[in-house]
Amino acid sequence: MPAAPEVHATIDGIRGAVAAARMRGASIAFVPTMGALHEGHLEHVRIAKARGAYVVVSIFVNPLQFGRGEDLDRYPRTFEADLAALASLGADAVFAPTRGEMYPDGGVQVSVTAGPVGAMFEGAARPGHFDGALTVVAKLLAIVAPDFATFGEKDAQQLWLVERMVADLSMPVEIVPVPIVREADGLAMSSRNRYLSPAEREAATVLSRALAAAAAAAAVGRDASLAAAREVLAAAPPLVDLDYLELVDAASFSPVEPAHRGPVIALIAARLGATRLIDNARFALG
Repeated sequence: MPAAPEVHATIDGIRGAVAAARMRGASIAFVPTMGALHEGHLEHVRIAKARGAYVVVSIFVNPLQFGRGEDLDRYPRTFEADLAALASLGADAVFAPTRGEMYPDGGVQVSVTAGPVGAMFEGAARPGHFDGALTVVAKLLAIVAPDFATFGEKDAQQLWLVERMVADLSMPVEIVPVPIVREADGLAMSSRNRYLSPAEREAATVLSRALAAAAAAAAVGRDASLAAAREVLAAAPPLVDLDYLELVDAASFSPVEPAHRGPVIALIAARLGATRLIDNARFALG
């Protein structure tokens, strides 16, 4: 069985571990997480290990990306179970800083802004969320200085923004997208799934079924694709409170026109009780 990963709570500590790995000739992989790890997170570690890298996983619930009334205090924290799962996959190091280590002044004065795309969709529902997410990602990338970092396709808007930040700011890191990992019934894996009641959990599968319907009608065009998804959603239990359903251009993340042809991302978000879920699918129109 692989050895348990080294755990570092300080910036100096993880930098020292990474520097020692580089001295041994290793490339550095970085998997940023907020903990409460599930199979989706673990797939990131498998992909990084398959590339022969020294794998650093961060576990930090970032307060900057939670708005007023959101679930910062409620967010699940399962540190010991997370360590056991990472040990089973051979992760090399865990960076688990305190809030004070990351933000010794309580926050930041200089931050990254997500721009126009950061105000859309998830950004409209959660104002300031992406500024906080990008700021901590930029900080973590500066601390770990990896050769590549993995980000999940489930958080499609975040992935697009991280890729754009890295390009716009000329950050020397490769961003490796990781496909969505789903439950057997199609529900995208998320740390927030554990909040769902049994009835909400069953109802939540309508999100992935709506996306599948959109993809099946994609050859006809945008309007047919959206109509197919809405037909599935119309039959959903009243437990499902739809926030948005949209098709965006995969390159610009802008909503597409009816005549659009080419790669798109179908985005969906809904609230089930107190839990908000997102999902997406990638396909081509026309």
